[in-house]
Amino acid sequence: MKASKLVTTASVGALLLGMTAAAQADNWRYAHEEYEGDVQDVFAYAFKEYIEDNSDHTVQVYRFGELGESDDIMEQTQNGILQFVNQSPGFTGALIPEAQIFFIPYLLPTDQDTVLTFFDESEAINEMFPELYAEQGLELLKMYPEGEMVITTDEPVSSPEDLQNKKIRTMTNPLLSETYNAFGATPTPLPWGEVYGGLQTGILDGQENPIFWIESGGLYEVSPHLTFTGHGWFTTAMMANQDFYSDLSGEDQQLVQDASEAAYDQTMEHIQGLADEALEKIQAASSDVTVTRLNEEQIQVFRERAPQVEEAFLEMTGDGGAELLEQFKADLEATNP
Repeated sequence: MKASKLVTTASVGALLLGMTAAAQADNWRYAHEEYEGDVQDVFAYAFKEYIEDNSDHTVQVYRFGELGESDDIMEQTQNGILQFVNQSPGFTGALIPEAQIFFIPYLLPTDQDTVLTFFDESEAINEMFPELYAEQGLELLKMYPEGEMVITTDEPVSSPEDLQNKKIRTMTNPLLSETYNAFGATPTPLPWGEVYGGLQTGILDGQENPIFWIESGGLYEVSPHLTFTGHGWFTTAMMANQDFYSDLSGEDQQLVQDASEAAYDQTMEHIQGLADEALEKIQAASSDVTVTRLNEEQIQVFRERAPQVEEAFLEMTGDGGAELLEQFKADLEATNP
């Protein structure tokens, strides 16, 4: 009996050991919103490399379109089908209204070094946002900037009057629609997969994106007039399904945190000079492209329309949004006194 009991105990122990070993070597699924070589893809593969170099886990990365649109991959993450997702607040804004703060025009500075310092040091980003994401079953691992937003249109633009009645594609984000209403345009929410065709057929008159995305997506081919308005930066967030993250061992949670930091550092290095390189590629590829960089006087005309967007943000988000905005502004002032 004792021998039999020992064998049984040993068998159970071996089974448990095998289960533990299996649990320690998982394949994690990670989806993002961009193409091969774009900023989110750089982040995802840096994360994957760190995980695989420092553990037995593997990470499978899915790029734009492989699992659907942005809304699809967020739903899959919340349902636990995906473990990690990278999604811009432009889409998350419908789920987390406070995330729309990044679409208040002229809130963020345009100087890249200042922007990066802000993201590193901001209490709003590093302490307040994780709590907001947690309420939606998401573990916020990193928020980071990708690049300055640039408007592309069918005709050159240098004033709000030039945008009058222009159908500008926006993400499905109520506050972004408010921004383009304020700028005089007609905001037109449309999934990313329909943007190129919409510009090509005239359903859209323009859109906004970071310059690298305008280049990699070929948007300049059908929307050749680029305007640098200085109104904002494209921001994104990398997050995990919270139940998945909570069930990880302490060691694996630390691994994920370290991988996120390593990916952030590599990605922020990657974006240095990226906009200039992308613009050079665009200008080399098409003689139809024009580039308009608004001067301070021209920018001021757009900036004067920003307060109504800030007011809309406060109406959408209430006291929580007001508290976040106050901290956001305090963090910005500390970054660039």
